[in-house]
Amino acid sequence: MRFYVDVAANASFIPWGDVHGPARAVLYGLVGEQDADLAKDLHDAGWQGSPLRPLGVSPPLFSRTRPRHGAYSASSDGVISMGSPVSRIAACLLAALASRKEIRWGSVTLSVKGIRLDDFADHAGGVAVFETVSPVLVKHEDLYLLPEDPHFQERLTHNIRHKADVLGLPGEVEVEVLDSGPRRRFDLSKGFRIGATARIRVAAAPKLLDALREWGLGLSTVEGFGWVR
Repeated sequence: MRFYVDVAANASFIPWGDVHGPARAVLYGLVGEQDADLAKDLHDAGWQGSPLRPLGVSPPLFSRTRPRHGAYSASSDGVISMGSPVSRIAACLLAALASRKEIRWGSVTLSVKGIRLDDFADHAGGVAVFETVSPVLVKHEDLYLLPEDPHFQERLTHNIRHKADVLGLPGEVEVEVLDSGPRRRFDLSKGFRIGATARIRVAAAPKLLDALREWGLGLSTVEGFGWVR
């Protein structure tokens, strides 16, 4: 399940450190309001014996803004997307948001204007082109890779197969990078992240394609990376 949360910021900008930094706490906080044990398990250990957490979120995305040097522009017309391929987790997120009037996103308060369920995508053909709104994080030998780097497709394929195993889905996958955005670096409290947005063709079982759209691509999806448009 995927859904959109329409929001309005109480400030004209968000510090760059708060674009992705608060995402993890926001997600765990929402899940914890409905199921404290589930939130603790996800935070401390992951899901089903794996360190992966099957939930994802976008950073807040705003329209009607002007570029601002050194900060991320915000407005009263924004949206956060989030979701999970695990119905129990998705239900907790949705139930918690239904009673929320605001979300504290780092140093900024986001007023909740409404929630909209996303339309289901048709992946019956077994092929999807995913375009991300946030950088896809992939690592090889502890180094972050960009989509044009050697090993990127190999490591992203490995990550997708790992997600398939966690969800009990077929793991046959083919990945092709079609395009990518500029290199971006984000400094978070637990270290830096480096990646780029990308447009990626994935051939896989339809249910796995559904799951990737609800979860995100690559690492650190709970921090708002790799979210699919």
